[in-house]
Amino acid sequence: MGRSYTDIPLFKDVKPEEWGDWHWQLRNRLTTTADFDQVMNLDDAQRADLDACMGKFRVSVTPYYASLIDPDDPHDPVRMQAVPTPAELVIHAEDIKDAVSEDFDSPTPRITHRYPDRVLFVVTEMCSMYCRHCTRRRLVGGTEDIVAREQIDNAIKYIERATEVRDVLISGGDPLVLGDDQLEDIIARVRAIDHVEIIRIGSRVPVVCPQRITPELVAMLKKYQPIYFNTHFNHPHEFTPESKLACDRLNDAGIPMGNQTVLMRGINDCANIMKKLSHRLLEYRVKPYYYYQCDLAEGTAHFRTSVAKGIEIYESLRGHTTGFGVPTYIIDAIGGGGKTPVYPNYVISQAPGKIILRNYEGVISKYTEPDDYVDGDCSCEGCEADKQRLGVAKLFDTAEPTLQDVWAARMQKVVDRKNRMADVVGPAQG
Repeated sequence: MGRSYTDIPLFKDVKPEEWGDWHWQLRNRLTTTADFDQVMNLDDAQRADLDACMGKFRVSVTPYYASLIDPDDPHDPVRMQAVPTPAELVIHAEDIKDAVSEDFDSPTPRITHRYPDRVLFVVTEMCSMYCRHCTRRRLVGGTEDIVAREQIDNAIKYIERATEVRDVLISGGDPLVLGDDQLEDIIARVRAIDHVEIIRIGSRVPVVCPQRITPELVAMLKKYQPIYFNTHFNHPHEFTPESKLACDRLNDAGIPMGNQTVLMRGINDCANIMKKLSHRLLEYRVKPYYYYQCDLAEGTAHFRTSVAKGIEIYESLRGHTTGFGVPTYIIDAIGGGGKTPVYPNYVISQAPGKIILRNYEGVISKYTEPDDYVDGDCSCEGCEADKQRLGVAKLFDTAEPTLQDVWAARMQKVVDRKNRMADVVGPAQG
């Protein structure tokens, strides 16, 4: 999809070696109405709308991604993700600045520690392109300065002291806007922590600036395996020879790739589009991992769909494409509750010894369960430690724990997590 960049007035004199250089792509991002006017065919009303949007949320689009825009279609799915409209100036009552409470779960700047065994490490507030649906728009693009070294140091100290952390997600912003040396310094320090087993990188550059995935970058990343790479294709129009090359380089280096799509009205809220997206991802050797209900971030209400639409899409994929090509439909719970999978109701009824199921075609079947199986019967070292840590061993000794017991156990778990975070963050900032 897209035009040759030489057919676009703004880029007609650009040399191929410049176009293929990610540094050039970042230096020449589109940031003004005048820039967009040379890429799209705007009328006076559209220019006025763009002028009105500038300054509210950061606007920046790589020349590469801009070349994928249909210049005559205001509803082009690439354009809708990249170019602001007055709809995002409307803040609805349900909108939340920190939509998934990442700041609430931040024990030290740049770290979100929500789940027991993993942390989010935000190493930059800059992106190569600022997506109009971004859930971190309160943070990203506010400044494109280098993150203070002290904050990076304190974040790494936190990870060193949080010995339960085995998985670190390096994100931003987009961490790949950093130079290879800057990025390697961070990755090497995280990899040197004994209890960190895997490192993940979250980046949209294979989609919006694939020139960044250079042989040199890939060779550097390969030194710190195991590394996993999550990216963010939202529509089939984003697949190009350049994005294919970027994904091939990562995959060929033994860096597994996953994709996290945001479900958006007018862009991909269609079973056929999502199926095509999943199929193309598999061709690119990218696992369709999640598709998210659009968060309640400020100025994104016009992108949101119903939850029913998300479930409908899931069921249209389940059984109609290969099982590992069906991404999990996720709602990131308000208030920091974490990612909650949302599925169609395949369980019709359940009773001791049997369960009545419905498959993706509506066929009903009965499954008979073993009558000698005892739930919660495991006594391995990990399960015993969990029982003692949570103080809920009684739940495993009682056939029918009360709702109050379950709720108390849950609350104790939350308190324990907060206390552990407080114990760790003290030394990290001292």
